[in-house]
Amino acid sequence: MGIIGERLDLSYFSSISAPSVISYIHPGNKLASAAGFNQENIDTQVAKDIAMQIAAMNPVAIDKENVSREIIDKEMEIGRDQAKREGKPESILDKIAEGKLNKFFKENTLLNQPFVKDNKKTIKQYLQEQNKDLTVTKFDRFSLSS
Repeated sequence: MGIIGERLDLSYFSSISAPSVISYIHPGNKLASAAGFNQENIDTQVAKDIAMQIAAMNPVAIDKENVSREIIDKEMEIGRDQAKREGKPESILDKIAEGKLNKFFKENTLLNQPFVKDNKKTIKQYLQEQNKDLTVTKFDRFSLSS
């Protein structure tokens, strides 16, 4: 504050503790992400690709096991409502909702998302090509509202 003469307030703070952590700031400085990995000394380009994926695709969790119960319940309810509006029989609403939930997991969990640079493989497959034990342990995404 003393240098620029502006009052600054920190509204959010997060940290990632992992053997390797990399950050990515999208051009324009309004979107950033950080990713933590379970191993040290990983290829910088691989880590940057994952951080860019997080910024671009905005996943809700690392894998489906990490998705909160609230989100799962909400997505199941949305799936049931959509199927009901389409006139599907009551007896199969839950199966249709589960199918929609699995699609949600594929599109919104980091390791199951198609890799933006090669959509023929998932992030998990991309990481395993580098090292079969490599995975993301934590990530965060930051966005400035206009």
